[in-house]
Amino acid sequence: MLSITTKTLNQYCVCGCCGALRPRYKRLVDNIFPEDPEDGLVKANMEKLTFYALSAPEKLDRIGAYLSERLSRDVARHRYGYVCIAMEALDQLLMACHCQSINLFVESFLTMVRKLLEADKPNLQILGTNSFVKFANIEEDTASYHRSYDFFVSRFSEMCHSSYEDPDIRTKIRMAGIRGLQGVVRKTVNDELQANIWDPQHMDKIVPSLLFNLQQEEGIERSPSPETEKESPVELTERCFRELLGRAAYDNIKNAVKPVLMHLDNHSLWESKTFSVRCFKIIMYSIQSQHSHLVIQQLLGHLDANSKNSARVRAGIVEVISEAAVIEASGSIGPTVLEVFNTLLKQLRLSVDYELTGSYDSFANLGSKVIKVHEERQLQEAVIKTIGSFANTLPTYQRSEVMLFIIGKIPVPGMYPSLGVEGSRMIQIMLLKSLLQVTAGFQSTNILTALPTSFLDPLLSFTLMEDAEIRLLVLDILISIIDRHDNRHKFSPVRIISDISVLKLKVDKCSRQDNLFMKKHSQRLYRHIYLACKEESSVQQHFESLYTLLGLICVELANEEVVVDLIRLALALQDLALTEEALPVYNRCAIHALSAAYLNLISQLTTVPTFCQHVHEVIESRKKLVPFLLPEDVLKLEKVEGEVLFVQAKIAEMLGGSGYNTERLATSYIPQITGLTLSLSFKYTETGCPVIFLPFLIQCVIMRHINVNVEELERERRRQVVERFQTAPFEEIAAHCGARVSPMLYCLNHVIDTCSISLSLSLSLLDRPPPSPSGSVGNGHGRTRSVPVYEMKFPDLCVY
Repeated sequence: MLSITTKTLNQYCVCGCCGALRPRYKRLVDNIFPEDPEDGLVKANMEKLTFYALSAPEKLDRIGAYLSERLSRDVARHRYGYVCIAMEALDQLLMACHCQSINLFVESFLTMVRKLLEADKPNLQILGTNSFVKFANIEEDTASYHRSYDFFVSRFSEMCHSSYEDPDIRTKIRMAGIRGLQGVVRKTVNDELQANIWDPQHMDKIVPSLLFNLQQEEGIERSPSPETEKESPVELTERCFRELLGRAAYDNIKNAVKPVLMHLDNHSLWESKTFSVRCFKIIMYSIQSQHSHLVIQQLLGHLDANSKNSARVRAGIVEVISEAAVIEASGSIGPTVLEVFNTLLKQLRLSVDYELTGSYDSFANLGSKVIKVHEERQLQEAVIKTIGSFANTLPTYQRSEVMLFIIGKIPVPGMYPSLGVEGSRMIQIMLLKSLLQVTAGFQSTNILTALPTSFLDPLLSFTLMEDAEIRLLVLDILISIIDRHDNRHKFSPVRIISDISVLKLKVDKCSRQDNLFMKKHSQRLYRHIYLACKEESSVQQHFESLYTLLGLICVELANEEVVVDLIRLALALQDLALTEEALPVYNRCAIHALSAAYLNLISQLTTVPTFCQHVHEVIESRKKLVPFLLPEDVLKLEKVEGEVLFVQAKIAEMLGGSGYNTERLATSYIPQITGLTLSLSFKYTETGCPVIFLPFLIQCVIMRHINVNVEELERERRRQVVERFQTAPFEEIAAHCGARVSPMLYCLNHVIDTCSISLSLSLSLLDRPPPSPSGSVGNGHGRTRSVPVYEMKFPDLCVY
């Protein structure tokens, strides 16, 4: 009996001692849980657990495993109060412990967070997210080699797209997902041992999730809770997106931007433009400034990839590029500046092709895609605007290169037969508009570099085009380049001003470069201005631009010699209006008005009192007798003579009395064919004497002589021939043809004269005996030193 009783007693003693025999860390963990979960964490016991973890860090992994076991059991039993206590305890332990054993504890922690995120209850998902965010803000002392965050990227991205029925809860879940993604980025972006968060597999989930919430500004209702009153989902998303982009290195920009492009494509967001522009403004302001050109290059590549998409889509991409270029104002758009402009000009050319052909692909039947002309026009204007935006970010030397690049792309008649006349015209206009955008605000201290011959010659050739719009664009381009002190708007509208001091013109003394430029190119400029006035299709805007151009030349580039030439030109324009009866009445009146306004301006700039008085007297006479010859009242043209005309002889006398050289002014201005230079190509015989290679000489001289005026001469010749044969008698026609000397014949006469002189010289050289090795020749009458060929003096016309 006693033995049985003792055995039973021993059994009870063992059972009663089981709790005391449990490991200490388990007892400490159990003690932090109160009997009623509503009472919350037992703080005193939590302090004991924390002290124990710090004293025995090797136990951290066991503490974490046990807490994870309890949390899983409580989740399964729906004891959510104890779940919250367990997560709070884990958070405190994470904040307190930074020892080498923390990695094993973190694994248990992440397992518990994952368990919560997998739960169906929104509150548990939010609880797990909050714990993960706290963990993400902890800087660990030791690296982890085996930790993976792939699940968290996927789960948080899924939460960002939550479609929970209750709007308030849906907003909370989405905001939790955004904070979770932010935590993943913070935890992994600077840890080289972790999986690269910038890999496409992660970026393709993170970026679209952020953009989805950024787009929901109007669709998501704000929660009245204190948490969401501080920050809306859109504000939180934008802050997270900016943080992500701000951490992107050079190699990661592409992976971060590509999902943005794909998201805008998949949701057709290019057409609205507002959201796409907003996205890339965030990108451009968030990334490091030295990486900005990479974003622009990606946008340009995406534009190329969408070349056959609708005009609205392409216009949306171009609009984004334009806005990005304004932000990217560091002075350079990367190492491929011309490539950027080449891409934009290519899009401009494609748009013109689509507009003309009505199809995106001439080799495929894409009837379902209807090209709308007005949308293509909007795209073209957007591309031109973008070209200007890019140009404004460039330094002066790069902008000059772009100007040369664009002028080289402008087709001349016959260059692209496949485009036809209308196609070539449209491309010419588009490229000239682009060039005008590039030159807007262009200020160069050296006009020689701003207007080199390689740029000026092709540009001036377009002033002789029949198309009035093209001529006007060329004038505006010249005005933009020459105007270096913002004077252009002071010359508009064209008017007679009694005192030009009210214009407050900014006039600087001409530099040496300015004088060299005018010495080299002035006659070419005058000639094209003169011929532009003869165009019958010119309208008011053309004459206003011509006046502005003349005024800017006078203010920016004029010395005494240039002033005299400009006065000659103004008087020649007056003679043109008197003699060219074939011009429309309005044009003749406008030329008179242009001449009067310009002489009024230049007389006050020269400050010669008698010159100013003469101009004033003529203008007053016109006001009384023929007011339609002044810019304020251009109406009709009657017989003009007497005191309403400016007198060349009087002006020459007045300027001569003030020290001006008036020899040139005594000769009426006549447009000259510039560039006539006789180039000779020599071949040397065995005797060392030059022999002229005549065919090359003729070709070179003729081509240089007639190169700059082919179109205008041909057009004028045709008109005169038709008119003459329709109205003139036979005798007059015969007399005219006998006296007519064409530019070609004039050239040939010069060539023949030159060849005769050179040939005579060559024959005389051939008559001489060859030089002896001693440098002398002997003919029995003495010693005469021979002259080497390279020291011979040839006539000026024989040498280029």
